[in-house]
Amino acid sequence: MQQHQHEVRAAHTASTVTVYQAYSPEIGLPAVREGRFPAAWKRDRMTWIKPSFLWMMYRCGWATKADQETVLAVEISREGFEWALRDACLSSYKPGVHPDRATWQRELKRSPTRVQWDPERDLRLQPLPYRSLQLGLSGEAARRYADEWTVSILDVTPLAHEIHALVRDGDLDSARGLLPREQPYPAAEDLLRHLRP
Repeated sequence: MQQHQHEVRAAHTASTVTVYQAYSPEIGLPAVREGRFPAAWKRDRMTWIKPSFLWMMYRCGWATKADQETVLAVEISREGFEWALRDACLSSYKPGVHPDRATWQRELKRSPTRVQWDPERDLRLQPLPYRSLQLGLSGEAARRYADEWTVSILDVTPLAHEIHALVRDGDLDSARGLLPREQPYPAAEDLLRHLRP
C-alpha cells in the first residue's frame, strides 16, 4: 500500500523523464523557442517540477491562472532527475522518516531539492486516494535543471486546452485518450526510501 501511495509516475524513456511547469508567456514562449530557459528565468529561486500532467492542470487551472498561461513539458535527463531525488529531503517533518525535527531541519537546510507528495488528480481535478510527486529545486539543483538536465521544452498549452474542452463537454473517454502516458518510474528503492512518509 505504501508503495502505491507514494510512487513516482511519469512519462519517461530510457534516458529522459518529462516534468511539467506553467509560466507566463514572457518566460514560457522564449523557453520553447530556444529549447532552454531564458535569462529572465530566475536560477536562484526555488522552482517546482511535477511529473503529473493532471496535477499541473490542477495547479494552473488548465492554463488559465495569471502567470501560468503557458504549460511546458520539460524533458530532463534521468540522470538529473535521479540526482534530484537522491539529494532531496521531504518538505515537512515526518516522524517515521526522520529521527527528530531538528535532524529534519538540518537535512532540509542542506538539501538542494525537496519533495512533497500531494493527492493525484482525476480529469475533473478531484483528489485521488494516492499521491503525486512534486520536486522543488533550489540553488545547485535549479541551475543544473535549467542548464544541464533539460533536453527539450515543449509547449503543451494547446493540449491542456483541448483536454479541458473535452472534460467540460463530458467526453472523459476522449480526454483520457489524449493524456500523456505516465507509468511507474523504475527508481531504485534507495532513491525513494528517505522520501516516503
